[in-house]
Amino acid sequence: MARIIKLILLGAPGAGKGTQAEIISEKYAIPAISTGAIIREAIQNGTEMGLSAKSYIESGALVPDEVVIGIIKDRLAQSDCENGFILDGFPRTVPQAAALDKMGVEITDVISIEVPDERILKRMGGRRVCKKCGATFHTEYKPSPNGDKCPCGAELTIRSDDDPAVVAQRLETYHEMTEPLKDFYAQKGLLKIVEGQEELEDTTALTQKALEG
Repeated sequence: MARIIKLILLGAPGAGKGTQAEIISEKYAIPAISTGAIIREAIQNGTEMGLSAKSYIESGALVPDEVVIGIIKDRLAQSDCENGFILDGFPRTVPQAAALDKMGVEITDVISIEVPDERILKRMGGRRVCKKCGATFHTEYKPSPNGDKCPCGAELTIRSDDDPAVVAQRLETYHEMTEPLKDFYAQKGLLKIVEGQEELEDTTALTQKALEG
């Protein structure tokens, strides 16, 4: 019988944890739970916690921990999580991780995908998007054959959250707020480090090895 995987994926914005979450989700047939997506889902479904989150979002405030944790708890209680799950983007802070423990959620694995800040800035700063057809390119890794224009003829733009100043700010927040989770889970003997590689397949292989190890 395959073991049940209850995994938390850590990593700075742009480290590629969302992609790894999708790959693991498919391989083990367990849901990848992204905080942003389940908050949107809870709002859409009009759940008690969803409506509470909606009132904070509409007023421009951050959704407080107890509401986010309530939404996560509701989601983890669903039948598709019985054989395991992947948490991507939660917990973000040590108090959230402690609340998860208090809630009785048992975590079996924590993997941190490590990519140097300079590489993340280069990776995200080089992304270009076509506003017209939605195609994505990268100035270095996947340039458009038409230079600053998309093959469809429209101008390529930088997404606001890929702006280097915005990325640098998000990285700073990650190091300050989320990185302490590595110590929290290392003390529990759950943390494994994966060095993010240039090639997706190489990072996937290392992540798989960490899960099986």
